[in-house]
Amino acid sequence: MKSKLLVGLKYVFQFGLRPLALYALYKFGLITGYYKRIKTLNAERSTFNPLFALPNRNQLSQTLGEEGKAALLKEADEIVNGQVRIFGELVPLDFTHSEPLSHWTEYETNHALISRFSSLVPHSDIKFLWEPARFGWAFTLGRAYHLTQDKKYAESFWKYFEAFTQANPANLGPHWMNGQEVAIRLMSLVWCAHVFPNQSPYYQQLITSLHHHASRIPSTLPYARSQNNNHLVTEAAALYTAGLFLDNSNWRALGWKWLNWALQNQIGGYGEYIQHSANYHRLMLQTALWINLIKREAFPTKTSQAIGRSAHWLFSLLDNTSGLTPNLGANDGALIFPLSSSTFEDYRPTVQAAARAFLRTSLPSGTWDELALWFGLKTAARVADSSAYLTDNLRGQNSWAYLRASHFKSRLSHMDQLHLDLWWRGLNITQDAGTYLYNAPPPWDNPLVTTRVHNTVTVDGRDQMTRAGRFLVLDWANAHSKNLIETDENILGRVRAHHRGYGNVKHERSVTVYRDERWLVEDKLTSPRRHPHAYRLHWLLPDWEYQLEETKSTVRLRLKSPHGWITLSFHSSFIIHHSSLVRSGELLHGQRDVLPYEGWVSRHYGGKSPALSLALEVTSEFNVTFTSEFVFPR
Repeated sequence: MKSKLLVGLKYVFQFGLRPLALYALYKFGLITGYYKRIKTLNAERSTFNPLFALPNRNQLSQTLGEEGKAALLKEADEIVNGQVRIFGELVPLDFTHSEPLSHWTEYETNHALISRFSSLVPHSDIKFLWEPARFGWAFTLGRAYHLTQDKKYAESFWKYFEAFTQANPANLGPHWMNGQEVAIRLMSLVWCAHVFPNQSPYYQQLITSLHHHASRIPSTLPYARSQNNNHLVTEAAALYTAGLFLDNSNWRALGWKWLNWALQNQIGGYGEYIQHSANYHRLMLQTALWINLIKREAFPTKTSQAIGRSAHWLFSLLDNTSGLTPNLGANDGALIFPLSSSTFEDYRPTVQAAARAFLRTSLPSGTWDELALWFGLKTAARVADSSAYLTDNLRGQNSWAYLRASHFKSRLSHMDQLHLDLWWRGLNITQDAGTYLYNAPPPWDNPLVTTRVHNTVTVDGRDQMTRAGRFLVLDWANAHSKNLIETDENILGRVRAHHRGYGNVKHERSVTVYRDERWLVEDKLTSPRRHPHAYRLHWLLPDWEYQLEETKSTVRLRLKSPHGWITLSFHSSFIIHHSSLVRSGELLHGQRDVLPYEGWVSRHYGGKSPALSLALEVTSEFNVTFTSEFVFPR
């Protein structure tokens, strides 16, 4: 009880009273049954306002190319045959339920009720239940139909839409309990209304369903506002979409108000999204691109500037060779406008569209242009890659690195200050473990938020901040970074950052890149008082063939990459008490207890792959320095 009270006091002190009051208002609506008494607005007419034009079919075909068209039609045919890809896995597309449905509020207040539904999906994680109902698969059918004009794709969409509607009446069942899920589905269905031909009586059902969806959102906006994250962005965008499409001025005004507020307040001065997550950043940018396509009024100047900063931030983190970005923060597998044949992990479709829309710049062209094509964006006169953007990221001849050093104002995703993501020739050498699962039983109940799985130093086994819940982090430890000017012509760049997330112990990290494709990382742990501390340096590396050698103060590791052997050397100013190498939860070298989630990397939700987890541990009452060197073949 005492710990809960302390967490509550910290929450109020660090977040303020406003989000707590908004959340209390939402809970009050649940307790009093207010949401059950709200009447659903029915459609008054069967017409709608067209919001965008479809792309030229020949141009779409050229953008996809033969390989892209084959991949699109293969996936579309799988859906026609009743199979859909959810987080990369092929599963039956089925919206029926084995139990009677209750009002959505029952699932919010009765955990046993929603647990029975969740138990029927992989990992007992409700996200696997929700994902098909976001209608992301409908974009595949729509793209295939627009490209080929084959009626089987349109007929399949209407069949599955009717199946969902019959099995999940308005406000009944788990698919209506979350305002964001309703919002994402609404925007998907509006897109479908433009792509698929009018097939009565289905079209009237669609218009009626959209009214039901839009009616569900306003009453629980206080919850989205209390979260102050992507929930508010998507729900406001959905209301604005419905307001335009169905000619409802109230929805239009409410959505526009909160969408602009969210974008202006959730995007930082440097462009990073409030949730400190690459994937949520992409979700926010895709939502902004959708609104940019359909909007009937100009963005306010502050909104335009914020979106521009956010586009720049994501552009600067793009690996030009692979199209990937560092897998920063929470990754829940969301891709709400999958208008491309590129893989989930490829960020080029969104970066290309955002660059053209908000930066007047284009990436070099490729199959990733399709999203920009659907969003009506033409090639910009200026063509550049991410190396053209002046950022704090360091760049070598064929390598680059991102050093995590952020200031937090709200709901951060991972405790990952001074984490280093190092890339070489399209390969992620020191990588972020990702997320894997949010809602699974222990030990996989979102454990990859912790500091120990990131590429940084932990002290006394502690996290840099306080994990107060599955999705709540308190006692934020802000980091400060500075790019240093060097006179040595062999040094291409150096950055230094520090934080004090471990109380009296200061962690300072310097990263230097040399002209000969060598990287040097120095970690200094200093304390004003002589007190013994256990320091642990960790690196998460690719699952490649390796050779390991060690002495009392040095560990040498060679990794066989697709482009040749990489040499990694690690040194400590004091004797290394323990060094260990772990792969997929099993100890390969050293002696220590291994946690089940060590030695894994997750690039998409619900999927994990083996990785090499290298840890060096030193115990000392004096200041300690770790030195890590990465040498790439030239």
